[in-house]
Amino acid sequence: MALWRMHVELEDRPGRLGGLASAVGAAGCNILSLHVVGEPGDDGAVTDELLVQVPEHVEPATLVDAVEVAGIPCTLLVRADATELSDPATTALALARMVAADPGSAPSAVATMLRARLVDPDGPSTGDVHTLRGGTQQIHVARPWPFTATELSRASALLELATQLAMRTPVRAPAADRTLLLRDGSEVRLRAAGPGDGPLVAALHARCSPASRRARFLNPAPRLRPDEQVALLDSALLAVTVDGGSAVGVANLTPDPHVRPVAARASVLVEDTWQGRGLGTALLRRMADLAVEQGVVELVGTARPDDVGITRLLRRAGLRPEAAISGTEVRLRAALPAPVA
Repeated sequence: MALWRMHVELEDRPGRLGGLASAVGAAGCNILSLHVVGEPGDDGAVTDELLVQVPEHVEPATLVDAVEVAGIPCTLLVRADATELSDPATTALALARMVAADPGSAPSAVATMLRARLVDPDGPSTGDVHTLRGGTQQIHVARPWPFTATELSRASALLELATQLAMRTPVRAPAADRTLLLRDGSEVRLRAAGPGDGPLVAALHARCSPASRRARFLNPAPRLRPDEQVALLDSALLAVTVDGGSAVGVANLTPDPHVRPVAARASVLVEDTWQGRGLGTALLRRMADLAVEQGVVELVGTARPDDVGITRLLRRAGLRPEAAISGTEVRLRAALPAPVA
């Protein structure tokens, strides 16, 4: 079974929703969710978004034909992901709670709400690109299909909430010893790492896949050397489960006083089962904030040529990385904003 996102223009009159369901069923497909994403047009029709389960033997064009034969225009059909099956209202409330706890997470929350990605306005981008403004904040989002006015209105409200909260709380909360709400509604506790956290970090490293370990250490070895474990605990921020029994992520910041202007190496490791929830972005953003407070002007890092995950992570954290190939490695640099007086 494949999951597809479908937009239809549905008239507001009796029987049309039933006709849509019958047409989708006649094509051998199944509607898993439906909600309104567009405002009424001149004829009273609204844009409804469906997540439709399509069997492998059914061509997507068959689904479109069946719906349009029923007199219902189809304006979009693109592949979707199973993670999008969460209830939109529940997701919106979880994202609002995340922004309330950390107004700085608003850009990531808005992108999640719109199922879009944050983009650089000066860089190349495909699909529909839109600029959202809230107070002094301005973000740019893009996705393969068009945004509707209803969706943008909801996203703007979330961005405005972050602006109002930031105005009321001008003092930034400390990076450690706080609870972080992730985009799927789960929670972790952020705290500074200590010498006694060696077993937690070692267990985290062992649970990570070889690919995750290679992305962090350029080496998939399942065990940390003693010097690597000490380095991981130095100036580190841990993400632990709410009960404190397991570490699910760790971030480090290692300033290099010999580089002028001052640079620091930032690194993040997140357990595979906790990836995709915004934890890596949150950890990197905390490290960037800490670096700014310490007078660091840019973050640096090293990655394999086939690893683009760290570049995406930097961009989601609001930074603009530059990359240069050096032998078999890619050297990354990302300028940090000037500290606010």
